[in-house]
Amino acid sequence: MYLLGEQPAYADALINRLQNIPGRLLEGLAPCGPSIEFSAVDDLTAALPDDQLFILENGLLHGCIENRALFYLHEGDLIGLRQDMELPRCRLRSDNPLALIPYLRSAVFQHIYANPQRSELFLQYMAGQTALLSDAVARLKQPEFRSTNGFQRVASGEVLIQQGDEADHVFVIIDGHAEAFVDGLKVGDVPKDEIFGAMAVFTGEKRNASVITREPSTIMRIPKDQFLGLAQSNPKIASSLIESMARRIDLLNKQIIQLSALKTTSKPQ
Repeated sequence: MYLLGEQPAYADALINRLQNIPGRLLEGLAPCGPSIEFSAVDDLTAALPDDQLFILENGLLHGCIENRALFYLHEGDLIGLRQDMELPRCRLRSDNPLALIPYLRSAVFQHIYANPQRSELFLQYMAGQTALLSDAVARLKQPEFRSTNGFQRVASGEVLIQQGDEADHVFVIIDGHAEAFVDGLKVGDVPKDEIFGAMAVFTGEKRNASVITREPSTIMRIPKDQFLGLAQSNPKIASSLIESMARRIDLLNKQIIQLSALKTTSKPQ
């Protein structure tokens, strides 16, 4: 996916990272049939079967929302993933010939979730695509009515999440680095490309840690409703994310125990 019009360099960086993910996700998986060709199409989604996903083999597709072209897809892009229910319907059209490689939807997800690395990669891809589409939708609004969702450039020391606050967004660091704190004690790092803030969104509880940038960073903010809609459209996304978060929480707990032990031994006797 490439957004039309001017966009900041960090959006370009995210797009470039996402662009090679579909091929990596489908590596080793055979198509379910020969390429499907169109001479031209006004609404591609309506012309495709619901039980398949597709790689755009040849051609260029324009993504239109409210009859306005906001982005385009080209060779190597993945087509047919369920759209977030909180976003307007997107119409894919082309005046030129297209060729699509079909994959059985169930086989694709089985292939992805059979491997933890592919599952994590898919999660990054879906979160990135959601943020890009949110940014495209925001372009439909007048500047004074645009929200703070999508991409943001923040300074070092910016509090992205405050412990005890309500959870209304999920975050991904596109560029930069942040640190996590519990009761003022550093418990871990939040590196680039890591999704954070999702646990409280899933559970509905207050934030259990603060996250503060360690250096100037670019983040993307995904609203709670959009992220939950993404998870509901494919429950295995939520399952994969929860498994990933459980591993990180286990690691953070071990770090807290080690820090507590160090504080205890360092006290004067």
